[in-house]
Amino acid sequence: MIHARGLRREFRARTATVEAVAGVDLDVDRGEIVGFLGPNGAGKTTTLRMLTTLLAPTSGTATVAGHDLVREPAEVRRQIGYVPQGGTSNGEATVLEELVLQARLYRIGRSEARAGATRLLGQLDLDGLGDRRTRTLSGGQRRRLDIAMGLVHSPTLVFLDEPTTGLDPQSRANLWDHVRALRDERRGTVFLTTHYLEEADVLCDRILVIDAGRIVAEGTPDDLKRRVSGDVVTLDVDDVARARDALRGAPEVRDVSVDGASVRLTVESGDRAVLPLLRRLDDAEVAVSAFRVARPTLDDVFLTLTGRSLRDAHDTARPLEGALR
Repeated sequence: MIHARGLRREFRARTATVEAVAGVDLDVDRGEIVGFLGPNGAGKTTTLRMLTTLLAPTSGTATVAGHDLVREPAEVRRQIGYVPQGGTSNGEATVLEELVLQARLYRIGRSEARAGATRLLGQLDLDGLGDRRTRTLSGGQRRRLDIAMGLVHSPTLVFLDEPTTGLDPQSRANLWDHVRALRDERRGTVFLTTHYLEEADVLCDRILVIDAGRIVAEGTPDDLKRRVSGDVVTLDVDDVARARDALRGAPEVRDVSVDGASVRLTVESGDRAVLPLLRRLDDAEVAVSAFRVARPTLDDVFLTLTGRSLRDAHDTARPLEGALR
């Protein structure tokens, strides 16, 4: 569904040329849910805008939904659905009016547009809301309407930009079910960006990680997590620099990184390593206020690949946790 080679985009600044995307190669197969993740400024949004024909590439080639991105942008737009992060609905229009108008923009007949909009309302749990003004909808309902607007012309490929940003956990989980249905029931392909690591973990068949304008890793969530072997120990300390220096030479430690007021370590076995590590910090006169031991997560993958965190603030998975007084 998506095949890109050497996709690049440069922007001219006053004193220099900035390369936002530095030669991206990526492939997305039909029927996949693919997550596109990266730290802020990594080139994620620029790549998404190029793939959806909103921004012309500086160089490189790509076919999207069977059409050349540069030579056939109108055909690409006919085949894809795009749901932007901010939403596009008119607050004064009714839900049904918005869907019918969107369908008409794709030159779908009025009666067919109305019938298709009614079907989408049922499929996306918006039954009975057709006559409601969109400004009166809840956050979850508005986001489902955004997705419905991206589906009115039955695209084979749907781009979702941060689909659950701002939603409460229940609405987010509900929307996940609808995203899966795009693949399982509509036989569609989904390309989504997200900052929620749990979302990428549970939804995506594959993940592409972009950093500094290049794809630095790809694979299933489990494949990526296996790249960070062992357990992850996080220590909250009073002096991260001294703690990092003290722990770098420890035989139990494979990797050390600093994250705010914490030091994160990769070790073979967290439960056996904690006590020797605490003793080592005590010898270095570093005070430890808390520790946590966990299996590697996607955030650990990001730290390993990019040196930066993309932690989901709603992640509560902490298998073993202790507090020191």
